[in-house]
Amino acid sequence: MEMKRKILFGILLLPAFVLQSCYNYRQVGLLQERKGIPQYEEVEYEPYRIRVNDEIIYRLITTDPEMAQVFGATSVRTENLLYTNTYRVYSDGTVDLPFADKIPIAGLTVEEARQAVEQRYREQIPDAEVKLALANKSFTVIGDIGQGVYPVYKEKLTIFQALAMSGDLSTPGDRKHVRIIREVDGKPQVLEFDIRSNSIIGSEYYYVYPNDLIYVQRASGSFYKFSTYSGFISLITSSISLLITVLYYIK
Repeated sequence: MEMKRKILFGILLLPAFVLQSCYNYRQVGLLQERKGIPQYEEVEYEPYRIRVNDEIIYRLITTDPEMAQVFGATSVRTENLLYTNTYRVYSDGTVDLPFADKIPIAGLTVEEARQAVEQRYREQIPDAEVKLALANKSFTVIGDIGQGVYPVYKEKLTIFQALAMSGDLSTPGDRKHVRIIREVDGKPQVLEFDIRSNSIIGSEYYYVYPNDLIYVQRASGSFYKFSTYSGFISLITSSISLLITVLYYIK
């Protein structure tokens, strides 16, 4: 009789175990607006600035066929130009390009670097036009978000778009402590945030930059949780069936 009371008590507590052992919207939902969720300040977007060891690709354009032949430029203005060689930014912040050595571009945005290179070439080719881009436009993800290196295919790539590219967060992933490792002023900086917050939009954590590393650890206690209620109910049902069978034979 005492054993039956314990079984009945366990069955009555089952709903509480279900609620505690399964994930819910408060734990994994994005864009939440409620108390207990961190609020982040909105900041102005800062474009990526070229760093030492970055690599650039560029194309020089001119209407002068003789100068085009000498400088290896093209005399055709088109949006479908192919970039060729890559050029690394040296430790002194400069880049060496053909017929234009030691152009300082570290710390500049891509557009500012393009203007600096174009200005240098116009000292020799009055109508020179330069198209320039980063060659190392990618970010890395590790942890409970998958693993891989993905391209930064546009300037304002958001954290949500980056997660979608990598396969999204796994259910056990710790959304409270998402980390981005980013180089700031030549030193790695760890930016930690709660991605569930609605205020993440427009904050310093919203955009992903080239060379960022996104890390999501597994949430503590996730081993005891189930992704769906059906999985939990299936386990409980099997356990109760086994217990009843054991009690039947004991009796």
